[in-house]
Amino acid sequence: MDDSVRVQRFEEPPSSIEFESLIELRNAPAVFTGCVKDWAALAKWNPSNGGLNYLQERAGSCIVEAMLSRSAPVFNGDLRSHERIPLPFSTFIGYCKQQNQNKDYGRDVHSELEEHGLTGPNAEHGEDAPGQIYLAQVPIMNVEDEERVQLEILRGDTELPAILERKPLASINLWMNNAEARSSTHYDPHHNLLCIVAGRKQVVLWPPSASPMLYPMPIYGEASNHSSVALENPDFSIYPRAEFSMEYSQKVVLHAGDALFIPEGWFHQVDSDNLTIAVNFWWRSNVMTCMLEHMDAYYLRRILRRLTDKEMDQVLNKTSSAGIGKMKRHVSELPSNGKADYSGNELDLACEEIDLKGKELQHKNLLELEPFALQVLHELVSLVHDHVNVSDQSQPVQSTFINDSAARVKGECKEVATANLFHLDDDPVAKILSTLEPSTLQHVFLAIAHNFPRTLEALIVHLLSPVGAEVLTRKFDEMDQQITEEDRNKFYQVFYGAFDDQFTVMDAILNGKESFALQAFKNVLDKFMGVNLDGPKPKAGD
Repeated sequence: MDDSVRVQRFEEPPSSIEFESLIELRNAPAVFTGCVKDWAALAKWNPSNGGLNYLQERAGSCIVEAMLSRSAPVFNGDLRSHERIPLPFSTFIGYCKQQNQNKDYGRDVHSELEEHGLTGPNAEHGEDAPGQIYLAQVPIMNVEDEERVQLEILRGDTELPAILERKPLASINLWMNNAEARSSTHYDPHHNLLCIVAGRKQVVLWPPSASPMLYPMPIYGEASNHSSVALENPDFSIYPRAEFSMEYSQKVVLHAGDALFIPEGWFHQVDSDNLTIAVNFWWRSNVMTCMLEHMDAYYLRRILRRLTDKEMDQVLNKTSSAGIGKMKRHVSELPSNGKADYSGNELDLACEEIDLKGKELQHKNLLELEPFALQVLHELVSLVHDHVNVSDQSQPVQSTFINDSAARVKGECKEVATANLFHLDDDPVAKILSTLEPSTLQHVFLAIAHNFPRTLEALIVHLLSPVGAEVLTRKFDEMDQQITEEDRNKFYQVFYGAFDDQFTVMDAILNGKESFALQAFKNVLDKFMGVNLDGPKPKAGD
């Protein structure tokens, strides 16, 4: 894991300035041991020291919103997976006492839940509902909606941590569970400082870059900040990337008095022990506060472009060095004189007579090529040969740009399904090109252009897949950086001069590049925003 996203740990809390410049700016999590150990709440709310009685007396009459879920101990943020109902705080404290003292508080404790169908046949014994209820994000302070504040009376038992003195807070919230609980994996659109008052929490964290492994909900959904994967029981047949999600995760354990900084956008899953109490602080990051609304469309396009570029790089970098190693092993099998024996028809695919007078005859003699370059040429020509019907040798060579660009190269090219080729390992042409140094590619293409122009035409126009077009143009860019302007002009003059219609060839290459980028863009939407533009994938057996 990159050091820039590793969780930092501090035994002594930094100053607010140090926090802002050295920690918050990194946008990576940090643990502050004992950060809130001096809060009055740690003593007053402690369940093992009369804390539940204190809370009941202090705030028992307050009406709070309780999260109820039949999926407990997992509490999902999706509104379809839980229900929120108003509940006297004293009723929830009764649950906590029951859990803490293992006593039966009878029907009165469950009366608020019966109408919601969350009490079973053992309700009178208090065995069902306690594990289905959770006080999640109950406001102690809320800047945007003061009327929703439900437990403001408890704010005096907490203090603003020193590291947040310079922060304009958005809200302060209470989190309290009477039985073991797990939150579904999600991220928040605010920076978060999670402070433990009682009990213990285990937090698993993933950086925003790990989103593809967590399959975020569609961006247009109400639970867009949640993962689609149930990590306690993932179905890898539906979510194959999730199998590697834990490789990108970090785990921290927090005890009473500890605090954890969870930056905006970081996915996290929180496991809470029995009777755990926490308070969290949310505030907007400087990045978000500085984003100008009229620039949103520009930011969106820039971010999508950058993610698309990274996706294309990732696809191209997945190829291994096995390709070039295999080809070099083939070179080692050449005759001892270092030259290949092409006495047969292997390089006779485009043997029509052409007039090269007046042109520069670089590499017209194939055996002047280096052994590796010669082997590459042989591999490329053989690939074209494999897709050409050479049964009718009597037919003259015709233009490859007749009708709808159906190929006629010593006969008809077989149909090659290149339109959807996106992965490098699926395309032998792209795999070969990806292994070449720019100088080798230059020499090979010059040799093909001079000796086998129709073969080059078939290779570029009909066998070059979208990923092949991307690889080829990247190699051209690398080559351009390494040779002089004069040599560049000579190369492209010979290369494009081999085609009947240079503009159609350029269109074919550029259209391939755009098809590759479009697929990468679709992958980005799927991986980071849960949007599949191609529709649902067919199930096995369809």
